[in-house]
Amino acid sequence: MNHPKIAFIGAGSVVFTQGLLADLFAFPELKGAHIALHDIDPERLTTAQAAADHIADHLGAHATVTSHADRREALAGADFVINIVQVGMGEATRTDFEVPARHGVRQTIGDTLGIGGIFRALRTFPLLKALGEDIAELCPDAWLLNYTNPMAMNVQYLTQATGLTRVVGLCHSVYWTMRDLAELVDVPYEEITYLAAGVNHQAWVLRFEHQGSDLYPRLDELIAQDAQLRRRVRVDMYRRLGHYPTETSEHSSEYVPWYLHHDSEVERLRLPIGAYLGIVDENVAAYHHTRDALAAGEPLTVEGTMEYAPQIIHSIVTGTPRTVYGNVPNHGLIDNLPGHGVVEVPCLVDASGIQPTRAGSLPPQLAALNRTYLSMNDLVVRAAVDDEPRHIRHAAMTDPATAAALPVEQIWRLCDAMVRAHGDRLQPSLRRLLGD
Repeated sequence: MNHPKIAFIGAGSVVFTQGLLADLFAFPELKGAHIALHDIDPERLTTAQAAADHIADHLGAHATVTSHADRREALAGADFVINIVQVGMGEATRTDFEVPARHGVRQTIGDTLGIGGIFRALRTFPLLKALGEDIAELCPDAWLLNYTNPMAMNVQYLTQATGLTRVVGLCHSVYWTMRDLAELVDVPYEEITYLAAGVNHQAWVLRFEHQGSDLYPRLDELIAQDAQLRRRVRVDMYRRLGHYPTETSEHSSEYVPWYLHHDSEVERLRLPIGAYLGIVDENVAAYHHTRDALAAGEPLTVEGTMEYAPQIIHSIVTGTPRTVYGNVPNHGLIDNLPGHGVVEVPCLVDASGIQPTRAGSLPPQLAALNRTYLSMNDLVVRAAVDDEPRHIRHAAMTDPATAAALPVEQIWRLCDAMVRAHGDRLQPSLRRLLGD
């Protein structure tokens, strides 16, 4: 695999594509890679090609960059497939917030659990099924590196509905959590030792050490001294559960029933309701800036992002051993979580591929929360795999934040409203309205 072919599916997510390419071309061994870009939006695809050419030139890469409106052309013979698709783009995301808000459900990010996560998954599954079928036919030995949320649901669906086995979900939350914690306790990140495990966006820092000494007592002292730190959801969860969660407070608030439904908690913990809609606007503005700069021949800032996909590709191509955090089917990796669920654990990577490592059992209070998360995920996946629209409602009933906000009749009405709003983005069997 001297010059691997790397297919970007959803390459029109130009800013993210730029960061991944900057990471890839920073490795001398990957400067000659074939980058095959695919997107269904012609303007975004053209912009992605121009950005890729610019980054390759800036970093001295002699890569082959091709763009393809036809996904199958991009996939043919690929060694790696990076999925960064967002089905429905900003319009669908606004639906995910505005319709639940009218029914009394608050969300901050809406991309992992809750009503937003459920319907983001359901509108993504048809694309994932077609993508999986294409990979099985056109590049069966390729590694599928998925960045598309909801991460755990998408990876579970891919492995159950398509039969693909070389699938790993990638998220930066563990890495950036540990960078932030190291800065907070004033220890260089390169000197800390840590272990995290759990589920995507709700994994837990099980070990946090410096030269063999536990850093949690230092974190406790800082929290005790700083009232503003105590006004963060993840800090509140850590104080009560004993292990720090690996996602932001905005994300973390959505996966439990304790915060978003209570005005006093929203104020105390400074929770920004609907925050992701602002991020959507920022992403669109960043895309327009990139598009216009390229068209005008203006220089672009080319910065690496420390993402896992380029590191994985480099390790498999060169045999360089690394440890990354990946989202994979459990299969005994965490003893007290369901075997069919998708968990986030350290993974060893080298020329033989990606090997997840076993984390044993989580502390019981952490496993209890993760099991609820995985139960909801399983119902969403089963809705699609079994063509059972009732499971959409069962998933919403199981979701902690939705169940805390609404009585069950209103949960079913909200699901009907979301089915109507998303229309033909869902597979036909799931478009049925069920009433109360």
